[in-house]
Amino acid sequence: MTTSTPVCTTRIKPLALAILTIATQGLIISPWAQAAQSADDGTGNKAVMPTVVVEAMSEQDPSKSYINYKQASVTRNGLDVKDTPQTIDTIDVQKYKLYGVNDLSVMLTGTPGVNTQYDMRGDGIMIRGFSADSSDIYRDGIRESGQVRRSTSNVERIEILKGPASLLYGRSAGGGVVNMVSKYANFESFSNAGLYLGSWGNRGFTLDINQVNSENLAVRVTAEAGDSESFRDGISNEINMVSPSFTYNNRAGLEWTVQYTYDKLTRVPDRGPAYDSLPSGTSIRTGFAQEGDYVEDILNSVRSDVRYQLTDNWNLHWVIAHREAEQNFDHFFAGTWCNDLGKTLAGANCTWNGYVRQNYAWQETINKTNSHIIELSGQFNTGSLEHRLLVGIDSAWEVREPELFSNSGSNSIYGYINPFNNEDRYNELATKGHPAASQHNFHQAEAHAAFIQDVITPVPDVKLIVGARYDWYEFESTNRLLAPGAANRQRGYSDGNVSPSVGLTWQPVPAHSLYVSYNESFAPYGGRGMLSVSPSSTAVYDDEPQFQNQYELGIKSDWLDGRLNTQFALFSIEKNNIRYRPDPDNDPFTWAVQGEQRSRGAEFSFIGRVIDTVYVRGGFGWLDATVEEDVVSPLLVGNYLANTSKESGNLFIRYVPSDRWYGEVGVTHAGDQWTNIANTSKLDGYQRIDAALGYSLNNINITLALSNLTDEEYWRSSSMPGSPRSLLLRANYQF
Repeated sequence: MTTSTPVCTTRIKPLALAILTIATQGLIISPWAQAAQSADDGTGNKAVMPTVVVEAMSEQDPSKSYINYKQASVTRNGLDVKDTPQTIDTIDVQKYKLYGVNDLSVMLTGTPGVNTQYDMRGDGIMIRGFSADSSDIYRDGIRESGQVRRSTSNVERIEILKGPASLLYGRSAGGGVVNMVSKYANFESFSNAGLYLGSWGNRGFTLDINQVNSENLAVRVTAEAGDSESFRDGISNEINMVSPSFTYNNRAGLEWTVQYTYDKLTRVPDRGPAYDSLPSGTSIRTGFAQEGDYVEDILNSVRSDVRYQLTDNWNLHWVIAHREAEQNFDHFFAGTWCNDLGKTLAGANCTWNGYVRQNYAWQETINKTNSHIIELSGQFNTGSLEHRLLVGIDSAWEVREPELFSNSGSNSIYGYINPFNNEDRYNELATKGHPAASQHNFHQAEAHAAFIQDVITPVPDVKLIVGARYDWYEFESTNRLLAPGAANRQRGYSDGNVSPSVGLTWQPVPAHSLYVSYNESFAPYGGRGMLSVSPSSTAVYDDEPQFQNQYELGIKSDWLDGRLNTQFALFSIEKNNIRYRPDPDNDPFTWAVQGEQRSRGAEFSFIGRVIDTVYVRGGFGWLDATVEEDVVSPLLVGNYLANTSKESGNLFIRYVPSDRWYGEVGVTHAGDQWTNIANTSKLDGYQRIDAALGYSLNNINITLALSNLTDEEYWRSSSMPGSPRSLLLRANYQF
């Protein structure tokens, strides 16, 4: 299975306890994990250890989330991060579990160049100005298709490969790729059981048992069950996850892992109106759920992952995976306030003055994906040139079947809630009855790709990385509300695309690696609906793909004898041939060529230990993402892209004075951002401070974490305020 190497570092002279005044959060230390972290080289200094599986470190080790990963599986080629000519951020999930965070988008908040929004149906992730939700989220290298909220209950770490990555992954929005790496059976990990209890009824337990049955077989089961209320009235969440896996290693070059994951998120949804459509004085703690509202996300996935060492220099990787994701809901959402004139803010008639009039929708949808991946990698020489070759074939068969009702004309159903007393509410379901589906489509896609990447080393300090990929894809959509044979019932589309990539790294001294790269990505038929084709004959159909290209240059460095790692990057992404719907409400089938968007910026990040007892992690990103050309709406030219802020960053400091306890404090920053491309509505930026303490005694670890220490009031999106101050207590027993 995939191995990742923490760049382990060591301690030097102790720091005075005065450092504690700047660091008050923590995780837990376990003595054996600390021993696994580093080894004495006989000189009194700690030596960087050779490649190890990251799971070998205890989750309670206080340095685990402050050690950089030498490798990232998102690159698919086994190259060290330092030799990869693109920015890679790796986030250890345990750092955020400490605070009770389970959402992928919340974990990515504050990462340089990444913006996140609250999205009831998805993750709301923007990377370098462009959405990653539709096609750029992966689990163990397999695309997580479908609009669904993703739990991180069984995730070890999150890797972000920034910029276009179609060479490795095919269709993409171009801002970057997010890969979640699962916990799986291995021969190094510890086992543990835990409980947590926190604000607003947040409670649950976790279980992670990794059992080595013999030198050839390891079995692991991870599980989590929990539920919580919310700071918003009437909102609740429930998590149930279990994931068994086994790994067989014949100790002769073959390793085979099989894993099944069941993950279910059930919640009363928090999908209220935009804050600027509410009357003055509405509390951020007001929830807008009606009786019976629910959303349910269910994930079932199974994968077989085989790695076989053919010879000393050649390896085979073979993955087969099946994934089913459901998102079913029935709820009232959004809406606007009915003022004293009998009108909503949008001008429509409103029968209940002084109430928020909500829209209504229900949905039953399932997304099924079968994936097949074969990779051959190896090393060889041609004369004086060293080659590291990766050749791969990717295939995927995807099905999406949404059946839904949404408000339309005389069939519209509304709900009403008093924004100053949400117990005072009413909806029209009781009088109008549960409506039939207004849309029932069946979308299917088939995609096949072949790619090649060669890392050429002409001299020891220089690596030239070149590659190309050819994708062939076919989409077909059927309107199942129409009878077989009816006009406009079915429509299909097929095409192909070539994606090039080239990069160069130069390491003039061992501690610093400079790089420059050019990469491309594509999105089929103008970037519209990654897994759907409108069957309507009225649709304006343009088969030209949307293209993104990026130039990036940067430097990756080691400092303080390798204890501190930094990366700095400058980049420019252009997105061309963009399609959009000028009037999606009244004419949803007509698309137009918008033109070009551009994202330029700089990012700096750092991670490691600055002195013996102090660890740091963080970064800062500056982004200028604007509309460059728009032939349909020229007035948009120069406007900032929606849901994207100019600044993003975070800084966390951890103080570890002994093997018993530690403290941490951190600040997360998000700059101002427009909520629409017209730049008429803006969210103010914010700074959130989090802090925690950790204590360990033998095999028992306890943490106390405080989120939003200063009780900052801010908005994650136009309809979702950030969580007020909250407390979480965790206790883990490791065995």
